[in-house]
This record gives sequence, structure tokens and C-alpha cells, in this order.
Amino acid sequence: MDIEKIIKELSQNEKKVLLALQKLHGRGSPQDIFNTGGFTQDVEIANAASWLQSKKLVTVDNHIKTVYSLGKEGKRFVEKGLPEKRALQLLAEKQGALSLKDLSAVLESDEIPVAIGWLKTNGWATLRKEKETTLEITLKGKNALLEVTEEEKLLRLLSEHPEQEIEKNTIKPLASRKNVIKEKDLITSSVSLTDYGKKVVDAGFEIQEEISQITSAIIKNDEWKKKTIRPYDIHAFAPSLYGGKTHPLVKLISEIRQIFVEMGFQEIQGDYVESCFWNMDVLFIPQDHPAREMQDTFYCKVPSTLPINEPQLVKEVARVHENGGTTGSIGWGYTFSKTEGERALLRTHTTVNTIRYLYNHPIPPCKVFSLERVFRNEDIDTTHLPEFYQIEGIIYEENANFRQLVGILKEFYRRMGFEKIRFRPGYFPYTEPSMEVEVFWNGKWMELGGSGIFRPEVIEPIGVKTPVLAWGLGLERLAMLRYGLTDIRSLYISDLEWLRKTPLL
Repeated sequence: MDIEKIIKELSQNEKKVLLALQKLHGRGSPQDIFNTGGFTQDVEIANAASWLQSKKLVTVDNHIKTVYSLGKEGKRFVEKGLPEKRALQLLAEKQGALSLKDLSAVLESDEIPVAIGWLKTNGWATLRKEKETTLEITLKGKNALLEVTEEEKLLRLLSEHPEQEIEKNTIKPLASRKNVIKEKDLITSSVSLTDYGKKVVDAGFEIQEEISQITSAIIKNDEWKKKTIRPYDIHAFAPSLYGGKTHPLVKLISEIRQIFVEMGFQEIQGDYVESCFWNMDVLFIPQDHPAREMQDTFYCKVPSTLPINEPQLVKEVARVHENGGTTGSIGWGYTFSKTEGERALLRTHTTVNTIRYLYNHPIPPCKVFSLERVFRNEDIDTTHLPEFYQIEGIIYEENANFRQLVGILKEFYRRMGFEKIRFRPGYFPYTEPSMEVEVFWNGKWMELGGSGIFRPEVIEPIGVKTPVLAWGLGLERLAMLRYGLTDIRSLYISDLEWLRKTPLL
């Protein structure tokens, strides 16, 4: 490294720290540096030492030590004496025996059980029970009256010299008593010159007034002509700054919405709470389908039912379920239940939005999409959530066909950044033919959603006579691929580190 260049880029405080360390023979505490270097604030040393360490001119070592001081009870013991010692003194005055109630003469009520416990533990007294419980002094207790215990010595030491570093085993008897000892960790630092730092100091430099930051006043007053301008080190460490930004999932939603709008689609929205009729029956999902069970669907208690205000539509849907109506299908072969259709639930897919839109707007052409939350009674794991977003869309127009559907989905995923896209046959109760969409990502194919052409059993009862191309795609799985996540839950956990480092673009 160029020593001359390094010296030019040193700030005044950095130079002062280096010179102070030279006088201290290469090593010193912040206080030593403060006293030697002529600083006015402690923070100047901390900042300068941090920058010098990043430039590999010094090393900063931190040491942690535990110190002890007297707590509230400890101060009382210093003033009045240990409870067991005061009790022992009273025993001696009472010829070696007294009743427990006599202890109140020298002890507070909360100190009596403490004193008795330590008298027994130390072997200074014994308890004898006759008509009343009596304390009797022992020979060891008599001798203890003439001695200063280790606990008393420690109390005196901490009273005269607080924040002492004491061995844990030594302080343990006092520390075991409530509110007697306060413990605190102190961090001490030392700053040392590195070999390279010594070379920089030995090269010699002067501390002179210089300009480290250009301001408008400096330019107007021509002050920059009179003083040295310190060079900036563009390679020096600088902390990362993170401003506020849109959540990655919200950003992805906006991007998807923009793509569909650019492709000529109109956005539609629906309600969270729907009836089984609109959520399933109109889509030709049989009323005994496993997906309609409680383990797959969230049914509502309030309201438990929703009225169906389209009697003619109910009649047409029931006919298709029972025998296929005029669609050429044989239906499901059971008696349709309107009561089952009136049960209220949290929508399990946003296809309910599009089928309702089709019913209200049966005349083609039209291209609509929705991007909203749906709810399924799923166990939470790395790839499943009970609440998630679904990307739903339909196209209905004269001569719409399967090839057009493939083209639309290919174009959408291409705009999302996926180059390799493939389709494979699938099955869904309300589309035929049906297919699943997969993209190639990180060396493997990933399934992202389903699609197909609505069956006649779906579109005939609602009065639509042209083909309807439909798809439902998962947002969270798409987000996992986009952001390189392996756990879908990461999208909804407030991991600040991930949120800060996720790129805006």
C-alpha cells in the first residue's frame, strides 16, 4: 500500500491517535490516548480508532470484566451488621439461649428467618423445641463472635471501593442473598498500532488545519484556496443505508398487474365470503367432492348461510349437476341440494370472481383478471399457507382456442423473466381440456398453476356461448422463485435483513 497516500487521507483525529500511540509505545487505553493526544471529547477517539482499524493501521481489543457493588440490603448490612451476627450477639447477651420472638429486639421481621438459616448453616446455634422453640449458641458460635467473617470483609471492601472485580466463588455467599450484591459487566478497550501503522507513524506527518468537507461557505469565501483539502478514500468502509421501500410481495403484485393491463386485460374484484353455490356449484364441482369437506374449506359460523337470489340460475345449475341438461354431459347423477349451495364459506379460489363476472357480462369479447386472497384449510409448511394470493384470468371471444391460451400464458411468464416454460395435461372439474403450467428454475421444473377451457356444464347455465379460456396461478410460489426463497413463510415474516437487502429492481 502507498504510505504517502494513506497519510494524505488521514483525518486530524486519526493522526492524533497515531501520534498518541507512538508516545505510548504502541498501545494504550482510550483514556490514555485522550490524555496524551489532546482530545476534547471521548467520541473523537472512538470514531478515529474505528476508521484506523478499517485501514489496518490499529487493532482495537475489547475486554469484559464483571464487577460487584453493594445493593440495598448490602448497604444495610454494612450499617447494622449481618443478621446472623446481630442474632449471635444477642444470644451471647442472653447467656446463650433465647426464644425466637426475642430476636425481634435486634432484627426486622424479614431478617429473622434469614438469621436462623445462617446460624444453623454456619453451626453457630441449634434449635430446641419444648414449650416454645429456643435458640442455643454453640462453641463455634461463641468463637465466631471474636472473628470477622469473609462476608463481613467483602461488605467492608465493597463499601469503601465499589465496582470491584472479585472471584465468583469468593462473592458467591453474598451473591446468594437477595439484594445484597449488584453485578455489572464493564467493557474495557485497548488500541494498538499494527506493524503497518508503525510504518505510517515512522514516515512522519504533521497535524495541520484542513478541509474535510466542502460547503457553500468555503467556496464563497475562497477558503479552499488557503487550506489543504483532505483527499477522499473512495474504497474506505462505509455503512449501508436502507431507506423505506415497497414490500417485495407488494412490488411483485404491482408488476403482475401492470403486465396484464399492458396485455389488454381489465382487473376485477370480489368478496372474501361467498356461498358454496357461487364458489363451487356454478363451476360444476360436485356437492360430494372431497375439497368441500371441512378439512379443505373454511366454512363460516356467522353468517352460516347466504341467500341465492338467482332462482333461474339455480334451476339450470341443478339440472346440469343431476343429468347434464342439454350440454351432452350425464352430470353427476345425484339430487342437487340448494341448502348445500347456501352454506357460507371463505372463497377457496378467485375463479368465483370470474364466473360471477361471466354471468353478469355474458356477451363477448372480454379479457379480465383478478389478483386477490383465497383461503384453504391447509397445514402450514414450507410450500403451503391457509391464506394466499391467486392470479386468475379469463378470455372469452369468438373462436378462442387452446393454442391462444398457451400463447397468453407463455407471454405472461416470459414478461416475468422465465425463458423455459412448458405445459402438461392436468385435471380440474370445471375445465376440459386442462393443463398445468411449469417453468424451469434452478435446474428443475416447477409447477405454478392450472389452466384450461371452461366446460359446457359451466358456461351454458350462465348464458355464455363462446369458448372461455381460464387460468389460476399461485403468486407466492412465483415470489419464491423470483426472490430465491425455499420457505413460503419467509414472505410474511418481518425479516428486516431480507427486506433491506432485497433489490428494488
